[in-house]
Amino acid sequence: MKIFHAKESYVGIDIGSSSIKIVELKKEGGKARLLTYGFSENPLDLDKMNNQEIADVITEIYQKSDIASRQTVSALSTFSVFSSIISLVGLGKNNKDIDSAVQWEAKKVIPLPIEEIILDWKKINDNKKNKDITKKDDIKVLLTGAPKTLVKKYVEIFKLAKINLLSLETETFALIRSLLGNDKSTVMIVEIGASTSNVTIAKESIPLLSRSVDIGGKTITEAISNNLNIGKERAEQFKYDMGINTTDSQEGSIPKAIIETISPIVNEIKYALDIFQNQGKEKVEKIVLTGGSALLLNLPGYLSKLLNLNVIVGNPWHRVSYPVDLEPSLNELGPRLAIAIGLAMREIE
Repeated sequence: MKIFHAKESYVGIDIGSSSIKIVELKKEGGKARLLTYGFSENPLDLDKMNNQEIADVITEIYQKSDIASRQTVSALSTFSVFSSIISLVGLGKNNKDIDSAVQWEAKKVIPLPIEEIILDWKKINDNKKNKDITKKDDIKVLLTGAPKTLVKKYVEIFKLAKINLLSLETETFALIRSLLGNDKSTVMIVEIGASTSNVTIAKESIPLLSRSVDIGGKTITEAISNNLNIGKERAEQFKYDMGINTTDSQEGSIPKAIIETISPIVNEIKYALDIFQNQGKEKVEKIVLTGGSALLLNLPGYLSKLLNLNVIVGNPWHRVSYPVDLEPSLNELGPRLAIAIGLAMREIE
């Protein structure tokens, strides 16, 4: 059932590897207001589903959740999109010159034929104030490249679902928008999804470093299932009930299985921190966890102790208004809906 009625609202649709999450927001009084949300109830194998099947799931969620708006933003998965920061030397402020230079530099850094890629770029620094505006300077650009076949797939899915796809962006930008908001400090976002985990270091809302590892919530559940010889449904429940032991003695087969499984994620976090700091940049101030497995019991404390950094579970609702009585359930759902929330916020900020 719809929480509020709205004439003009926008929808964020997050198509993951095992679920689809949808959030509808409206701008009201200068702030985003939650209208409704929904998600696929049962685990899906979206990689094996055709476009019509995915469109049908979206349509079903729309109907069950009473979603009204057909104006939507969706996201391309971080691991399927190429991104890099490149330096352009001796250019002025003319965007046509920058665009031509980006096209040329992209050929050097993107491992696919440039004709198979849709490119987008964003300046992350401008000429400094009080400098001669006629002088040409080095410009840093965030380059993003997405395979045309992937973009075409998304366009077709939303066409089949009879939804107007306003824009596509990467999951990273959606997470920065929902989790960091106006926080311009240097922050690491760790998204532990169903199949993959993504590590991003962002400063002033710009992702400076991104890495992915093929370990996620499914892997943790499978490890518990195999370790205890139980079904995956029970293993999934045990995962959240037991969590991680934060004491030095990692007692119990479940916490031990979880720790062993997430060790590649921890190693990726350490590696990203080392790379970032060795590049001469300032230190990461905190780590924000998101994704379904961010809710593992004691995970923030475990990582904080291991990495000697402040680690928290991100709250994507912190700039969204909603009925107070929904707060307990929304807090539990927040890490899973963070991408969809950030997508919906794109059009109302």
